[in-house]
Amino acid sequence: MTKLRKWFFAGLLVLVPLAITIWLLEWAISSLDKTLLLLPKAWQPDSWLPVHIPGFGVILTIGVLLLVGATVSNFLGKRLIGWWDALLGRIPVVRSIYSSVKQVSDTLFSENGNAFRQAVLVEWPRTGAWTIGFVTGVPSGDVLASLRDGSADAYLSVYVPTTPNPTSGYMMMFKKSDCQELAMSVDEALKYVVSMGVVAPSGKN
Repeated sequence: MTKLRKWFFAGLLVLVPLAITIWLLEWAISSLDKTLLLLPKAWQPDSWLPVHIPGFGVILTIGVLLLVGATVSNFLGKRLIGWWDALLGRIPVVRSIYSSVKQVSDTLFSENGNAFRQAVLVEWPRTGAWTIGFVTGVPSGDVLASLRDGSADAYLSVYVPTTPNPTSGYMMMFKKSDCQELAMSVDEALKYVVSMGVVAPSGKN
């Protein structure tokens, strides 16, 4: 029985990650294939192919992203984007939503963006309990003025993710002296969080 149990869990370790990977890929591809519905009926691959072949939506999405990226990268495109941002900025409800989403996307996807700058170790949610956080910047404006010592260098804005889903978490402000910088990269720290501590970082001991 011990050997059968060992074989059972060894099979799980191989098949579960594979099954989840296939499921996520299938979900992503099928979701992107729905973008084909935006094309005229005669242009949709299912109209002129004898069988349904998944993945054309991925090609269409990548093509649209490249086309839009090439368009907005020149001088005229940048002027059009500026005009579009100004137009949406005048619509009361849309303005607040669009500006917030744009700030986040600029941080995450811009070539000069740096959403997570450094992995740090912080005491959370209580003294003596430690977790990994990611430095996102420093407090400013009213937040900085409301902090006790009012120094921009005294506090760090730290995103503390939940496990195993790092897309949800808490935005905290810690004293810089209370944040221990880690030698591991941001990617290694994210893997460590997602794996619930199973995948140890390959840093120096």
